Amino acid sequence: MPALTIVAIYFILWWTVLFIVLPLGYRSQREEGEVTLGTVESAPARFRGGRVILLTTVISAAIYLAYHLASVYFGFGIGSIPNIIPSFK
Repeated sequence: MPALTIVAIYFILWWTVLFIVLPLGYRSQREEGEVTLGTVESAPARFRGGRVILLTTVISAAIYLAYHLASVYFGFGIGSIPNIIPSFK
């Protein structure tokens, strides 16, 4: 598999996982009881960007590794998925 394809698949996977990981552990300022002047109550109380990026990277790497093993070593690919729409030929 070409390196650019690997980077493209991982990039798309990383951004998808980011939006899954982002709300994990989220606590709003209203829930914490301390609303900073000039912000909305639903703003994060403590945003942990480093934790989000690290967790996203680890989960994305694990998913990509599973995909890579399934496609390269076991021979599964897009063509292995059964057709949902029947063929009327």
